[in-house]
Amino acid sequence: MNKWTFRPIDRDIPDFFPATVQDYLPEVHLARFVVEVVEQLDLTPLISAYKGRGSKAWHPSLMLSLLFYGYATGVFSSRKLEKATYDSIAFRYICANEHPDHDSINTFRQRFRKEISELFVQILLIAQQAEWLKLGTISLDGTKMKANASKHKALSYKHACKLEKQLKAEVEELLRMAEKADTEKLPDELSIPDELKRREDRLKVIADAKAEIERRAEERYQQELAEFQDKVARRDAIRDTGKKPRGKEPKAPTPGPRDKDQVNLTDPESRIMPTSANGFVQAYNAQAAVDNDSGLIVENHITQATNDKQQVAPALEELASRAEQIGKPSAILADTGYFSQGNVSAVDKFGAIPYIAEKKDAHNKPLLERFKPDEPMPAGDDVTALELMRWRLQTREGRAVYALRKSTIEPTFGIQKEVMGYRQFLVRGLEAVSAEWDLLCMGFNLKRMFTLMLKDLQESIIFMQFISAYRLFVACIWIFGQKRLTT
Repeated sequence: MNKWTFRPIDRDIPDFFPATVQDYLPEVHLARFVVEVVEQLDLTPLISAYKGRGSKAWHPSLMLSLLFYGYATGVFSSRKLEKATYDSIAFRYICANEHPDHDSINTFRQRFRKEISELFVQILLIAQQAEWLKLGTISLDGTKMKANASKHKALSYKHACKLEKQLKAEVEELLRMAEKADTEKLPDELSIPDELKRREDRLKVIADAKAEIERRAEERYQQELAEFQDKVARRDAIRDTGKKPRGKEPKAPTPGPRDKDQVNLTDPESRIMPTSANGFVQAYNAQAAVDNDSGLIVENHITQATNDKQQVAPALEELASRAEQIGKPSAILADTGYFSQGNVSAVDKFGAIPYIAEKKDAHNKPLLERFKPDEPMPAGDDVTALELMRWRLQTREGRAVYALRKSTIEPTFGIQKEVMGYRQFLVRGLEAVSAEWDLLCMGFNLKRMFTLMLKDLQESIIFMQFISAYRLFVACIWIFGQKRLTT
């Protein structure tokens, strides 16, 4: 005889008191939090865009809550979002038991890319009002995010020229065959007009690809030429002082495209980029700046540059535009990929303390070197921002501050890729990818803000428990004292 007893399973028992969808969702839940945050946003630009004609549209607050919660929980595609409104209690709550179709979700996301991106600062202001965001030290870094294109669909300049020559020769051959069609029998499956059309279309694609490669090559040449002229000017200035410049003489750049220069035919605005784990991938360089204390992303942008050297200026420009609303950071941390004298000076002029590593330090330093006293701070009117930063990074305090970088910005990208599951952009083109990155970062910030809220709730509960225990302790002491007085 079975000694175990189980609860009966009867899926036909009706609910005697039908519950609303809210009754199935816990009081403290990310979906409720997202809805509450969206209700505080100024959605006037989105609402005013509707003219009131045609069928009734889904309210922007509902669609935004659906997108924000989807991105925060790893549901990104419009079809999966539509499916989740049937399968998930949280999505049902957000959509009030309605089911927006995937076409409406996708159209809303594409139509209001700019307006949705502008909500980024509003969400940060809500975090600031809740005292979660107190902008101080921030960490800047970038990560390579795969594009919605394969690197095998890239066309190099050398191969493009080879294909162009081959196709033009085939066009000439087809034209000769067309002239002899009346006297010579052609293969039954050969259609000269179709074959000519196919090659003309391919030649147009190749011509566009070559033009894009040549345009990029000209941009690269102008940049390299400016760097070359700057190096020559600096070496000439050293010679004017009577000293001999160190190192090799700079070599003038050569104009024009190189054989290995290439463009992707699926997403021409993406680039082949090196990664530490997967070799070369077709990708975009996604940049973000994270507040060290709160873990919130306070600045983000997309670049096509394969390295991070030129990304300090765009980050500072974006931070400056938001300074009146959320304030300015007091210090900026960045790794060796961002180091240059110009970047250090730019951060210093911005009004923040730069902590940009010039080189990688060796691990496991000798004991005496680790505990040696700090060198005195360089003094004098001619001390540069670079010299001050070098001294600062060698002090114990400076090393401790810089060590915070790896525990703030690196986990941010890890959470986005591994926890939230976003490893590849779903859209194509720089403008669309930038809007997608904004949406992903807003989803991350909402997820982080919810965690900070839970932390505050936990601390308040602990505090109330402490107060209750303290009051009980005082009451016991008073009762004990009263007993002693009566005895």
